[in-house]
Amino acid sequence: MSGRVVFPFTAIVGQERMKRALILNAVNPQIGGVLIRGERGTAKSTAARALAALLPDIEVVADCRFGCDPRRPNNWCDDCRIKHGDGGELVTAVRRTPFVDLPVSATEDRVVGTLDIEKAIQRGEKHFEAGVLASANRGLLYVDEVNLLDDHVVDLLLDSAAMGINVVEREGISFTHPAKFILVGTMNPEEGDLRPQLLDRFAFSVQITGLTEAQQRIQILERRIAFEVDPDTFREEWQASEQTLSQQIARARRMANQVKYSRRDLASIAGLMGSLKVDGHRADLVILRGAQAHAAFQGREYIIDEDIVLAAELALPHRIKGSRFQDNMLSAHELEEQLDLVQSDMGLGEEGEPLDETADSSSVKKKP
Repeated sequence: MSGRVVFPFTAIVGQERMKRALILNAVNPQIGGVLIRGERGTAKSTAARALAALLPDIEVVADCRFGCDPRRPNNWCDDCRIKHGDGGELVTAVRRTPFVDLPVSATEDRVVGTLDIEKAIQRGEKHFEAGVLASANRGLLYVDEVNLLDDHVVDLLLDSAAMGINVVEREGISFTHPAKFILVGTMNPEEGDLRPQLLDRFAFSVQITGLTEAQQRIQILERRIAFEVDPDTFREEWQASEQTLSQQIARARRMANQVKYSRRDLASIAGLMGSLKVDGHRADLVILRGAQAHAAFQGREYIIDEDIVLAAELALPHRIKGSRFQDNMLSAHELEEQLDLVQSDMGLGEEGEPLDETADSSSVKKKP
């Protein structure tokens, strides 16, 4: 992040679905990113930059250009494996969470990095010129007008976001480094769309429009003018709410992967996807991870139907075809009704705190 003052995330008026999609990806980047589709002037890029400013500082291996996590040696880059793989004393440092803005003109080499074959042949040295994926590791990678980016480059970004690593190979030489990041793409559908294969690989999709309620538009005017006149003072006024949200995200990150779910929850997700005729199985996993992240954000140790519905609202708009949801504006209420119907048809009982991951849905006890 640069030294510029960023508009506070908590000061953004409305657009709750977009903010939820961003927060859940911040809680668990493994969800797989978010595509924000909307007209100009709807706070898409403002929200992405504001989210990055909320993310907690990260501990890194001090001399690592990729920001490797000292607590996860299995995920280290090739350099760290060579330098620190013997288990000796490791010097660490704390850095700001990176925010990387990828230009639409970016080439494959600019994104993944390059290997210097001449040095390898002449000197026997493996020299890797890091790319955008290296800079974005453990941070947020923002792509404005992602629909105008070369399809192959979008593929590379989505592959890295899904796998969490970047492997560059050339002439029998390879280099590997971690590439775990929150991928945020924004676009204006009027300028063209992404291919369906690429759309499906974004975990969440949000369609946003300008707010029409007069009071909200007044709030936008007041806050934006106040920020432009004195950005430092404006940010100070929102510092308490920003700090609260930042701490909530940090706390949820620590517990997200430990959030429990029952066989009933899995059956509910699978039944909902089947009833809506969703292609493939990616959406099922996205909804489960999203539900875990939402439960963690709410401070719960297990997921409930509300978590499934709110995650599905973000995971399905770009995946449902030939239905009443074709306008890409799914509502939580419609999904809740559909989930109730599916659970009734499948004979699933009341939701409850899961006993364990293999518990039969009928044996899950109802919460008091």
